[in-house]
Amino acid sequence: MSLPFVRIYAPLNALLAATGLVAVATLTTPDMSGRGRLALVAVLAVIWGVYLLQLAETLLKRRAGEVRDRTPAIAIDVLAVLVPLAAFLLVGMPDRSLYCAVWLLKPLRDSTFFPLLGRILTNEARNLIGVTTLFGVVLFGVALAAYVIERDVQPEKFGSIPQAMWWAVVTLSTTGYGDAIPQSFAGRILAGAVMMSGIGIFALWAGILATGFYQEVRREDFVRNWQLVAAVPLFQKLGPAVLVEIVRALRPRVMPAGAVICRNGETGDQMFFVVEGRVSVATPNPVELGPGAFFGEMALISGEPRSATVSAATAVSLLSLHSADFQMLCSSSPEIAEIIRKTALERRGAAPKGGPY
Repeated sequence: MSLPFVRIYAPLNALLAATGLVAVATLTTPDMSGRGRLALVAVLAVIWGVYLLQLAETLLKRRAGEVRDRTPAIAIDVLAVLVPLAAFLLVGMPDRSLYCAVWLLKPLRDSTFFPLLGRILTNEARNLIGVTTLFGVVLFGVALAAYVIERDVQPEKFGSIPQAMWWAVVTLSTTGYGDAIPQSFAGRILAGAVMMSGIGIFALWAGILATGFYQEVRREDFVRNWQLVAAVPLFQKLGPAVLVEIVRALRPRVMPAGAVICRNGETGDQMFFVVEGRVSVATPNPVELGPGAFFGEMALISGEPRSATVSAATAVSLLSLHSADFQMLCSSSPEIAEIIRKTALERRGAAPKGGPY
């Protein structure tokens, strides 16, 4: 059972949360009129009501078995409803609206980025912990050195190691607020060295995360591309090693809606796999192909002219395999060449599945 009239997708979820948070921020303005405050409170009440319906829909779907385990999404929905309700019942009037700030979590509900970030942090935990440990060691060592060098010159700012740590954090992060500055020559040399160390440490953090993102995205793309290529009849008899080479030869393309991908009569030099979106094939009986479909495979076999015009029905993400890359694969793997020869004989005079466009 579901409540389709309250189904909220990620963009609308983010819009509602942003509207609510703007209202919360505006309510902290001291010179706002009573009527304005009442209007903003009404906006918060409406958003809270929508979130209540969303929570009911999610629970009903889970009970009916329409969705699998979505514990994080349900937890966010529950917090979005219960925290403002508890504030309304238990907290004084001026601060009630502040608890709606829990809606900051709502855009995370349907986000695919944060699960990805979680996997990256898990995979790179050892390296990140190592750099964080190095940061802590440098931080304490720098604070100790600054304390020893500057305590007699500026006892009010470097009179203890905890006081010196504030300067060490600001300098390591290269923020440089200027509220604490070494006065001695040795202190300034120390400050320069600390700045350079901070740049290096933060570069290490950024490099680890960037590498993790690249590897994780590349892994996901490889798995998706493998599934697409393995589903093509032309490649189904190939071994894993050959499929890996084909997947590596794929090139991504993004086409806007209405763009022509290939035209009837032009020489074909590549085939395409649809990743996202839909394409329209202009045949006597027009056909639309969606994610997972492929077209233009005869270009790899014979290079004959296209038999139909294919255009993007929507914004579409494609993977293309050029005949030159495919020929290189054939030269390195006789197995591919044999598959091509047999397929060309079988398909001569007949349209294959997916169409020889």
